[in-house]
Amino acid sequence: MLSLQIGTKKIATERPSFVMGICNATSDSFYKKSRGGIKKAFELIEQGADIIDIGAESTRPGFSEISSEEQIKKIIPIIKAIRKKSDIPISVDTRSSVVMSAAINEGADILNDVSSLSSDKKMIDILQNNEISVILMHGFMQNEDKKSSVDIVKEVSDFFYKKIEFLKENDIDLSKVILDPGIGFGKTFEENIELIKNPQKICNNEFPVLMALSRKRCIGAMTNKEVEDRLVGTISANVFSVINGAKIIRVHDVWQAIDSMNVLKYML
Repeated sequence: MLSLQIGTKKIATERPSFVMGICNATSDSFYKKSRGGIKKAFELIEQGADIIDIGAESTRPGFSEISSEEQIKKIIPIIKAIRKKSDIPISVDTRSSVVMSAAINEGADILNDVSSLSSDKKMIDILQNNEISVILMHGFMQNEDKKSSVDIVKEVSDFFYKKIEFLKENDIDLSKVILDPGIGFGKTFEENIELIKNPQKICNNEFPVLMALSRKRCIGAMTNKEVEDRLVGTISANVFSVINGAKIIRVHDVWQAIDSMNVLKYML
């Protein structure tokens, strides 16, 4: 039985990984079928998602920033609708403390910050004052961030250890930390592959690792398929990452991911 502390909730599954369903409340996410609002969120819940991840600002290459006000307009109605019918853990994909504060007030459980608390200095206050979990993501934001010769697993781990030390200094409960190695965020194809193969080596498996591989460019490079045709490749990569230690897979295609995990549980 796999268990995970999410905010004040404890979730469990007999599958080898939790499945996080993606609900993009934005018009420019890279996969059109992930876009939607309340209806999309309930589709993911009905398909059996363990966690729902809601975002209103795309982080695809070349994305446009969305104001906090606009994010709130799109995210909060979805959270309110879910909370009327379900206690499912809700993750909010945002770099804004204003958005996250509003989301927590309506029942959000997880901060999913692709900047790892770097974009908004007030985000640490949100973590200090609320019992929520946090997903930290690694990404090379500028070319000069990357060393000339990279042991990508070590570099990602070192990045996370610095963030974790910062959280410790600010008295954040580390049992609620989840790590996302940031597949596709400033990394080469080879580096993405290395991270997919080695989630258990990230920070020596001290924290649960989330793999967000769904339909990404590296899957396209491996399969020579466009976004719409990357489901099988995504499932294959997710299965491999879970075999090697990933505890959460973040996906567009929930029931398909659940089927793959239900099969995998008999193989491990």
